[in-house]
Amino acid sequence: MKKYEEQLNFLKDFANKDDFFKKITLYKELLEKFNAVHNLTHLENIDDNIIDSVKILDFYGLTDKKKIIDIGSGAGFPALFLACILQDSEFFLFEPSAKKASFLRVVKTELNLINANIIKEKLQNYPPFRVDLITSRALMDIKPLVEISSGFYNENTLFLLYKGSEVYDELQGLKDYKIFNQGFRNYCLLKIKEKIC
Repeated sequence: MKKYEEQLNFLKDFANKDDFFKKITLYKELLEKFNAVHNLTHLENIDDNIIDSVKILDFYGLTDKKKIIDIGSGAGFPALFLACILQDSEFFLFEPSAKKASFLRVVKTELNLINANIIKEKLQNYPPFRVDLITSRALMDIKPLVEISSGFYNENTLFLLYKGSEVYDELQGLKDYKIFNQGFRNYCLLKIKEKIC
């Protein structure tokens, strides 16, 4: 787990570091088993993807975000790993694919992630409730994503979007955002105060 300690500065002050490492190891074992049968993901370097999921915590603290939605959770990046660290926050992982939602449920149980709720549904088909943070990694462009999140956010809700180099094009016309860059990754923190056209 040396790679994690070298690349994630926040781990120096994280009291449950050993527990986090145990959960990562177990997750990787479960993913390997499921992937052999169900072909969940083509990602090759799982460690890099886990680091990518939580690297934002080196730049920005999220401990005050108590209700968090992840849209299109797939194999669990980033929400499962954020849930391992932000243990006082409640996570709602929206994943419409039956096999991926099933995998997420197994991981939730095996990792004892009592703060994670797995919802096999598209966000836009679910009754809305307000949250503090909405995350999504590589699902869709920013404006359509904000649009399907209608009813789940207000002017205080923060969007944490994992983006590549196209982020500035997608942000045209939006004002209240910050971007933290790490290699090819742009972590976009966005607040929406006006209706998006």
